[in-house]
Amino acid sequence: MSTISVNGITVDYTDTGTGPALLLVHGHPFDRSMWTPQLTWPGWRVVAPDLRGYGASTVVPGVTPLGDFADDLAALADALGIDRFVLGGLSMGGQVVLECVRRFPSRIRGLLLADTSAPAETPQGKASRNAIADRVLRDGMADHAAELLPKMVAPDADPQVKAHVLAMMRAAPPEGAAAALRGRAERPDYTDLLGAIQVPTLVVVGSADEFTPVSEAVFLSDRVPGSTLAVIDGAGHLPNLERPAEFNQALAALLGQVTA
Repeated sequence: MSTISVNGITVDYTDTGTGPALLLVHGHPFDRSMWTPQLTWPGWRVVAPDLRGYGASTVVPGVTPLGDFADDLAALADALGIDRFVLGGLSMGGQVVLECVRRFPSRIRGLLLADTSAPAETPQGKASRNAIADRVLRDGMADHAAELLPKMVAPDADPQVKAHVLAMMRAAPPEGAAAALRGRAERPDYTDLLGAIQVPTLVVVGSADEFTPVSEAVFLSDRVPGSTLAVIDGAGHLPNLERPAEFNQALAALLGQVTA
């Protein structure tokens, strides 16, 4: 575990291996430990930070737009001496990745978009995210985490995976989670951006994902030129944890494309 100051906050991150860089962005309400099965990758330098408001990084109350997360990632890469990198994100992390594509596409060598979606939030979704933000600020994360767990992972997921996911959600700082929810409710529509992506791209989704179903992944893959779609059979919203062997096989193919 390492710590660095960027953009007026302290970011905790994991930095393993040597070689070309792979930067991994966690989803909500998780932390960088969600990438544990992907953190050691032969021939690659893997960097996985806790986003602001999550894990051991600085909690910033209020509203955290996706652009703030993207700017933090760029600043972290600068501080670590990483000019270009493969960038991957899951769920909210995938939307942060798309914001990075919008802000600094020339730095990105390849993309992993896992269990995520490109369109802007719906009016109903905005209301729901803001209501959940109010609730976690008032009541904490425990009840919300317990309600989310059955939708986050497939029913037959390994009990240790379920325990890990539940622990991450319970540990998420309420002020950080609420700020991200409010920012994500106001995210832009990234659909028009997809056709301009010119780097190797992998779109991954769990076949049993309730939050971003396979149709969302097909939508993404159909619009990113030359992208690859991988549907991880039997996985829910977190296929990298639920089915790491299958997920890593797909990721290995992407990284091979980038370095070919």
